[in-house]
Amino acid sequence: MYKLYYYPLNASMAPHFILEELQTDFELILVDRKTDAHKAADYLALNPAGRIPTLVDGQQVIFESAAICIHLAETHPARMLIPQIGDHNRATCLQWIMYLTNTVQAELMLYFYPQRHSIDSSHASVMVAAQEIRLTDMFALLDAQLETQKFLAGEQLSICDFYLFMLAIWADELKQPPLSFEYLGKYLRRLAKRESIINVCKKENLSLFDYQ
Repeated sequence: MYKLYYYPLNASMAPHFILEELQTDFELILVDRKTDAHKAADYLALNPAGRIPTLVDGQQVIFESAAICIHLAETHPARMLIPQIGDHNRATCLQWIMYLTNTVQAELMLYFYPQRHSIDSSHASVMVAAQEIRLTDMFALLDAQLETQKFLAGEQLSICDFYLFMLAIWADELKQPPLSFEYLGKYLRRLAKRESIINVCKKENLSLFDYQ
């Protein structure tokens, strides 16, 4: 049985979506960020980066949310959440999962935690304003990608879609949130009807009212 070390609405949410979508057995183990449990010795023994999430799959321990999503999808190929080697859509899927984690997620972290990226706290408001513009441009790019196709990597649901849904939840406080974009908004509302997403949001205490 898989063990997912998680905290509600954190980067563990995407792997949580994937586990629910796979309909496989897994155990959720809360890592309480409020008490810095992710910096405790027992957790650091699993994940020396001291970040959430961590997945335990038998004797294998994996951290980094996108890596966990890829591992889960490749371990369950019949569910087709990542195109197989040789499929021309595989490179597209990998492109978007890397864009989401390396670019959009990274920019969101700077938006939420500007003080971590400067030794002068007076810069924070300017950094947040700049990030707002950058993130809006990124969601506009994703909106354009979804204008002519059902899912982010084509016509087949993939790990990219669950990862984007997580990031869209985080970005809902932007002046132009993801739901406000025409095609991206329709796509997110459609995903919000999936049983896997509904189940995770119930467990992580997130209302999907705005997605109805």
